[in-house]
Amino acid sequence: MANKFNRRDFLTLGAVATTGLIVGCSVSNEKKRTMEAKQFLDQANEGKELKAGLIGCGGRGTGAAINFLSAGPNLKIHALGDVFKDRVDGCKQKILDEKKHTVPDENCFVGFDAFEKVIDSGVDVIILATPPHFRPQHFAAAIDARKHVFMEKPVAVDPVGARSIIASSKKAEALGLVVGTGTQRRHQRDYVATFKEIYEGAIGDIVSANCYWNQSQLWYRTPQKGWSEMEYMIRDWVNWTWLSGDHIVEQHVHNIDVINWFSEKHPVKAVGFGSRQRRVTGDQYDNFSVDFEYENGMHVHSMCRQINGCVTNVSESIQGTKGSSNCQNSILDLQGNKIWEYQYPKPEGWKEGDALPEDYNPSVKISPYVQEHIDLVQAIRENKPYVEAEATAISTMCAIMGRISAYTGKEVTWEEIMNSDLQLGPKEYKLGPVNIDKSIAVPGVA
Repeated sequence: MANKFNRRDFLTLGAVATTGLIVGCSVSNEKKRTMEAKQFLDQANEGKELKAGLIGCGGRGTGAAINFLSAGPNLKIHALGDVFKDRVDGCKQKILDEKKHTVPDENCFVGFDAFEKVIDSGVDVIILATPPHFRPQHFAAAIDARKHVFMEKPVAVDPVGARSIIASSKKAEALGLVVGTGTQRRHQRDYVATFKEIYEGAIGDIVSANCYWNQSQLWYRTPQKGWSEMEYMIRDWVNWTWLSGDHIVEQHVHNIDVINWFSEKHPVKAVGFGSRQRRVTGDQYDNFSVDFEYENGMHVHSMCRQINGCVTNVSESIQGTKGSSNCQNSILDLQGNKIWEYQYPKPEGWKEGDALPEDYNPSVKISPYVQEHIDLVQAIRENKPYVEAEATAISTMCAIMGRISAYTGKEVTWEEIMNSDLQLGPKEYKLGPVNIDKSIAVPGVA
């Protein structure tokens, strides 16, 4: 099989609109905003068989395939595709081990063109979980083929790619397709319940926010004998900006998306800084700090770090004129008193007044990684409008805006980023040398 694939002219620039993703909203006689409580299903309802094809068979892709199979009845993983055969084989085996589900050998494809073969294999749903660089091209191809899509975040690594996602998203809406993205907090029951309270005015007008993803060093790969430079980079993808977008885009986009979701806005400018202190491979930074400014003058402090031996924090918080919230499960008044909290499910058989077991760990009833697939499948089976791609593209673009500000040391505006022709990566995909700039950005020079 040829292991070479030429880029196609698949990029279409689309207009952008601010997205709030509010469902079931109304205004009462007192002019107070209200919102219907979302009714979560523990499993998608019965319906016609849905066959899914997975493109990108690494850890997250394999996990997404298993999440899809866990979402309800009559669901199949029909095809697998990846650049590397060992990834396809490993994914196929794990699906068999965990779900007793067999993917036919004839539906397993390898190479840079594997995505086309998966799309053409007779599937109803495409699951996109390759390194994010490839997401715009693969999403465009799936929508052109009129397939429903679940794709992991982030949805792009550069402005050209993010605008392509927005254009494909609008096409998906026009075609009546269903598109879910991997922003699982929007499908997490405690976050959704807290959003409803905030939307209905529990903390007043939002005036500031903070978001964090500070953790230890992420995984990395070292070159192995027989690997070309392209193979090494793809296997080490979370450490290369052209493949992942850097960790502010690849990981911290979750937290940025929560702030956009709760505020129903996106920032219009960013001033950030970062550095590379201890990262072992790749060309990325290992810490960022960004001041995002919104059109109404609100400021959001965004911070992310991947360095061992440092304090960790993965969270969001918002401040309003009447109180504050951690966005996940509680609301405080201005004096710091808790005035609302999410009620997590209690253990089976628990009665009011019973002591909770020592090993009780309050959590959402269904994993949000499965819930997002339940919601996707249910929307397909009920033929309901459901396209998350544009909102995730906007949050991805915000993270890209912060990264560019940190790399350059410049203030970067939304208008600039939406008109930028920056496109990362090589012009051609093949297993061999990768002809791109691999230097590490220096602020004030980059």
